[in-house]
Amino acid sequence: MARATNDGVSIRYEIDEGRSVDDEAVVFCGDVGLGPWQFGWQHAALAGPHTVLTPETRGIGESDAPPGPYTVEALASDLDAVCAAEGIRNAHLVGYGLGGTVALAYGMASSRPASLTLLGTPPAGDAYNPDGVWADPNDPDAVEGSLNGLLSVDFREAHPDALSRIAEWRVAEDAGREVYEAHRAAVEGFDLADALFEVTTPALVVHGTDDTVCPVTAGETLAEGLPRGEFHAVEGARHLVGVEASAAVNDLVTGWLAAQTTDPSA
Repeated sequence: MARATNDGVSIRYEIDEGRSVDDEAVVFCGDVGLGPWQFGWQHAALAGPHTVLTPETRGIGESDAPPGPYTVEALASDLDAVCAAEGIRNAHLVGYGLGGTVALAYGMASSRPASLTLLGTPPAGDAYNPDGVWADPNDPDAVEGSLNGLLSVDFREAHPDALSRIAEWRVAEDAGREVYEAHRAAVEGFDLADALFEVTTPALVVHGTDDTVCPVTAGETLAEGLPRGEFHAVEGARHLVGVEASAAVNDLVTGWLAAQTTDPSA
């Protein structure tokens, strides 16, 4: 694992070298309080064709956890430090919830983001309720129970073994209460609803129709407000749309990135 420093805050990240050109990479941006496990399904599809960076959001894992509250802008600055450390000039950001808002803020502030993939992401914090996202990682029963709000009944009934594995990963990687509250404050302070027209980066918006954390109408509003936004709904999926509908989401994302990234063989 590598590290980058932003204004004294050390951010740990993993890099998987792929076939992207040297200054181009996919960069994951995590949701409120969740560890890197949340991107395991997309990582498997994207690593290889692309160089992939997986940062641990400040407060997660071995990244520093300065006192909160945090802001979306500070988290975007952390991402910029990671990209700068690896010499990434074209960053294709893939973010869930909080991570999607960070990607939006980064796209507005910098020319480094080359595309945005926004999963379960609101245009403003008032359209996002992360109560169902987090559970105390010291309470395995609470962690497994919290998956009811993140994954559909159909998925949970069809994949009980997956639920157990996800719960184990969450216990190992998710943040404690203090960091969760700091992340939540960042979302609550975020509002681009009236300034989406300023984010001209190409954006793929993917949303589960049954998302109870961030309603699908928020995703529709987000895509409509982005000058280069493209909306895709995944029927019946809840907030962790890339987990329970991984095949469909991976097809969308890989196709999207193929249209946005540089072909190193060209």
